[in-house]
Amino acid sequence: MDELERLTALRKRVLPQLASAGYYRMAFGGVADAIRLLYTERPDEKQLGEMDLFMISEIKKPKDGMLEIKFFDRLKALEKLGCQQENSAGVSGLFDAIGRGAKTLGSESDD
Repeated sequence: MDELERLTALRKRVLPQLASAGYYRMAFGGVADAIRLLYTERPDEKQLGEMDLFMISEIKKPKDGMLEIKFFDRLKALEKLGCQQENSAGVSGLFDAIGRGAKTLGSESDD
């Protein structure tokens, strides 16, 4: 039970920071590798593994053979970063609810 509480507390501290880092990358990240992908005829697994494609939200290859790439919205990512402090209480509340639910499940399994 103590381990579950420790992990829940760790998640409360880490997850908002990970979300911030992701939004930061979406807001300020580069798209050069995505553009390079558009002009690469048949990228191999090694080439794809070396590309930073974090900014891409969707890739399609319609029947005409062209590659269609959609990017995450930078302005929405900036808004999320700006609102993060306001919402931090809401995020904490969500994790508190998850933690309480996990404790309940843990106590039921102890019976």
